[in-house]
Amino acid sequence: MSFCNCSTSDKVPGNIVGNPLYGLCEKALIQVNRVFDACMTQQSNEQVTLPLTAQSGSISANKPLTLISAVSSSSKGVLSGVTVTPLQDRQGCSRVQATVTIPIEVIYADSTGATYKATSSYAQSLDVVLNVPDNSVIPVELDSTVNFVALNGTYQDTDTFVVTACSTIILKVVAEVELLIPTYGYPQIPSCQPYSQEVCAGVFDLPLFPSSNNFGCNNN
Repeated sequence: MSFCNCSTSDKVPGNIVGNPLYGLCEKALIQVNRVFDACMTQQSNEQVTLPLTAQSGSISANKPLTLISAVSSSSKGVLSGVTVTPLQDRQGCSRVQATVTIPIEVIYADSTGATYKATSSYAQSLDVVLNVPDNSVIPVELDSTVNFVALNGTYQDTDTFVVTACSTIILKVVAEVELLIPTYGYPQIPSCQPYSQEVCAGVFDLPLFPSSNNFGCNNN
């Protein structure tokens, strides 16, 4: 069993049925990353240059190379050059400037058809407005969630691919805080249900003896 198919107990996560106040039993202090603000940018980028860095040694495959795929290797971007400037005319808002670098895994084939892996990266500059809280003992930080997918690409002689790609960047203002929240107590954890493929299920479902439906029929 699991949470997704154990709906008989009121002590498992899921949709609330009835009065949401029923069953509340305590105020719990939890430590979480609180997101104060966030924004998302999605772009279709042409002529994106992806320089290849071999995962072991130099790029020694037989040229030319053919792109198979180039996708982000992590959902977490690398932030650099971060500048936060409070806006005097907009209370609580700041101008946030940063460069987000997306790590990328590139899979390609050489002229003999052998496949290889390499790493690359794509950097995108952002200049946005976000709600950034004032200074406090617990610091506020910027975080990013990223996604990158190359749709097609051509090889260049300098161990690079030029690709057309779709990129998504979610920039977030976060802080690790303690929150006091109402809870329903601890959950009931169901036992795991092992996966098994019953190859003999169809055979075992057959009746033990032949059916007697045809016995005693009149012959015309």
